[in-house]
Amino acid sequence: MPLLTVPATVLAALPAGLPAADNPPVYAGNAQLVAACVLGILTVVVLITWAKVHPFLALMLGSAVLGAIATMPPADTVKSFVSGFGTTAGAVGILIALGAMIGKLLEDSGGANRIVGTMVGKVGPGGLPWVMAAIAAILGLPLFFEVGVVLLVPVVILVAQRTGVSLMKVGIPALAGLSVLHGLVPPHPGPLTAIGLLEADLGRTLIFGVIIAIPTVIVAGPLLARFVDQWVPKSADDLVLVGAGRRAAVAETGADQLGQTEATVATRTGRPGPDAGASDALSFEEPLEPGRKRVGFGPAIVGITLPVGLMLLDAITKIAVTDEEAGIRKVMDFIGTPIVALLAAVVYCYLVLGLGSGMGKSRVSDSVGSALPAVASIILIVAAGGGFKQTLIDAGVGNVIKDWAEGVSISVLVLGWLVAVLIRLGTGSATVATITAAGIVAPLAPSLSANHLALLVLAIGCGSLFFSHVNDAGFWLVKEYFGLTVGETIKSWSVMETVISVFGFALVMLASVLIA
Repeated sequence: MPLLTVPATVLAALPAGLPAADNPPVYAGNAQLVAACVLGILTVVVLITWAKVHPFLALMLGSAVLGAIATMPPADTVKSFVSGFGTTAGAVGILIALGAMIGKLLEDSGGANRIVGTMVGKVGPGGLPWVMAAIAAILGLPLFFEVGVVLLVPVVILVAQRTGVSLMKVGIPALAGLSVLHGLVPPHPGPLTAIGLLEADLGRTLIFGVIIAIPTVIVAGPLLARFVDQWVPKSADDLVLVGAGRRAAVAETGADQLGQTEATVATRTGRPGPDAGASDALSFEEPLEPGRKRVGFGPAIVGITLPVGLMLLDAITKIAVTDEEAGIRKVMDFIGTPIVALLAAVVYCYLVLGLGSGMGKSRVSDSVGSALPAVASIILIVAAGGGFKQTLIDAGVGNVIKDWAEGVSISVLVLGWLVAVLIRLGTGSATVATITAAGIVAPLAPSLSANHLALLVLAIGCGSLFFSHVNDAGFWLVKEYFGLTVGETIKSWSVMETVISVFGFALVMLASVLIA
């Protein structure tokens, strides 16, 4: 477990954007800088939770409050925020946009439905929780959490209805797979942003993230689902749940009246209606339009895993080939660059899943374009978080936190997790928690090895998932889709998120002991 015993030679190697160690500008005393940090974060929390201000504006205003209390000149505050905003947007914004395109092409081409149908059709009721967790983890690689929920929840309800398995036994594993991948594994916005802010190695973070994600999904998914099923016994045949599934299906098809019968919805979605025989095979395929082809399981899986595979190959090559001038090393450094890997996956999905399924050039182009408006808000929030982080650093708050952490000998991994937990509880946003926590602990990063720096990213990611409650949009999304009460949502979804956070962080700390 790395404790903060920082040699003087390392202190000079400060993160990008941090003032030079020999002559940093001093705006205020330590106590005033701590107050500026606390009140700046509190401003963001209050604006998001109480005033219902959009996180993008809340982070801008929080930066202004921080700068004012730290007595930074207004021009310096603006300069710091713009610098951090631009750097983060350039590093992360492109990746978010490319990831959204992959997810949208996967959805519109029918690739997501093919993956679900193929995997579910090969197991019995006892294996469904494990398969749903695997499906969610696979689809969770390119899809944002909210998109994954919208795609998977109607499938979860249908599977539970047709197999007789209780709703929580298949629902919790699906939610766990989506949530763990969202919080720990690039190319999701949270981990990618933390990697950029902390200057961590993406390949190492990806490898460690996948290793930690697998047991975390198992524990918080299929294993935890057995207990949640006892706390929140729900059947998919419940009228409320059927209504929820029906509303989801109607929303997918664009129907404008809830009065349509399930039979009509089943006809339009290609899913069985409530009167279908129990022996009928589960079907998740939508009716084919003239000229369309069904996407194969193999091509769909390749579309999802291609960017992660390329980045993993790059990471393995760096470990196996130490000579940075070697030809294979240079090739893999280029191919494994996140932007190149994601762009390659977009081109693959465009050609194989889009045009290959008969969508047509115009329709494929429209599908790609329609992915961007949905992520514009995410890109702005992430970039504004980078601006807030840079204001923290330039005000001198980072050095105060570094000095305090050295004095109490607290593990930087514990500090990163705790900060992320507190911001998550206050704002409800995993992304805001990740960005802000990474910015606060960034000055401590030079004290860590490359491996422990990657683990710091994961520790912050785990903290950002802690106990989702009423200030989190995901809480209400799960509540409404599954037809739960607030209490039932806390006993199921909130408990699951907490298990992910605590168990995942325990694995991070174990890894920090085993890995040099």
